Amino acid sequence: MWDPKQTIESVGLGKRERKRSDRVADAVQKELSLLFIQKVRDEKLSDVTITRVSITDDMRSGRIFYTTYGDDKDRRKTANALKSATGFVRSHLAKVLNLRHTPTLQFEYDKKADKVEALDQIFDEIARERKTDESDS
Repeated sequence: MWDPKQTIESVGLGKRERKRSDRVADAVQKELSLLFIQKVRDEKLSDVTITRVSITDDMRSGRIFYTTYGDDKDRRKTANALKSATGFVRSHLAKVLNLRHTPTLQFEYDKKADKVEALDQIFDEIARERKTDESDS
């Protein structure tokens, strides 16, 4: 029986392989997550969660997006701690990942998490309003 999906994939038009920079970004994210959980002793970095990593195609620089608990003051402390730990993190990645060029790292707070939390609060408020409207009818 003829399967168009198999024919397309056999010609090379089906799934494309992911770019090397995307694969390296995934490896960096996994390794940094383990690093912050297991090996970093700085209490300012204990609550850091790596949400995503973006590596340029030339593999020279990378942006690491993170979230953490606390208010703005705690976030600033965490940002400063990450900035001072950048050299340690980069050297650790160089040892573990065996890349020809270890990308320069830039840590950025991931604002998407705050936006998602705000949307969740809005949806919860809408759900509560619907329940009160149904109980009034």
